[in-house]
Amino acid sequence: MKISYHGHSVVKIETEGKTILIDPFITGNQLTDLKVGDVKPDVIILSHGHDDHVGDTVELAKKHNSLVIANFEVATYLGWQGVKTHGMHIGGAYQFDFGRVKLTQAFHGSSFETEDKQLIDGGMPAGILFMNEGKTIYHAGDTGLFSDMKLIGERHPLDVAFLPIGDNFTMGPEDAAYAAQLLKAKIVVPMHYNTFPPIKQDPHKFIQLLEAQNGQVLQPGEYLEI
Repeated sequence: MKISYHGHSVVKIETEGKTILIDPFITGNQLTDLKVGDVKPDVIILSHGHDDHVGDTVELAKKHNSLVIANFEVATYLGWQGVKTHGMHIGGAYQFDFGRVKLTQAFHGSSFETEDKQLIDGGMPAGILFMNEGKTIYHAGDTGLFSDMKLIGERHPLDVAFLPIGDNFTMGPEDAAYAAQLLKAKIVVPMHYNTFPPIKQDPHKFIQLLEAQNGQVLQPGEYLEI
């Protein structure tokens, strides 16, 4: 399994001939190495409805007939736009032919902004567990620290955990380092930082805060093979 990071919270998983793209914020993301025209996802998984996570989902899904997995509210909203979706919710898991997906809780918001300055409720935000080839990947989405991360790690031993460190909107480095202790993932990768001025952070300083966990900073386009 190949897992690559592409700036902000964009993660790509390649497994058994399938490409899964998480939170494909490409257009407007100054840190990503991806181009919308070059990405061909079979599956898109969304953590929540904010623009910097939904990103280019509709364009990509329509062009490539991608399946979009998200919470029920986000899935319904995108389905109205002609996207093929599979709605889920917190605590629920589903076995797809490309792997098993489970949504975990996350403490954040979730909404869509309309052109006339209205907010459309996007339901509850989520973290994402992806399981295939005997491996488990955790994408925490946008979230603050919460103690049940310990349960996530106990119930689903993690090979890789992607944790936000940007602060202001999510956990900062110190809380994310504590989250890593609770989760006990084999490899911890920071995400959701440096995209905008309020979330400016040094990811290497975050790595120094980790104790038993193996932290690894991935530059956009870099990957792990597990």
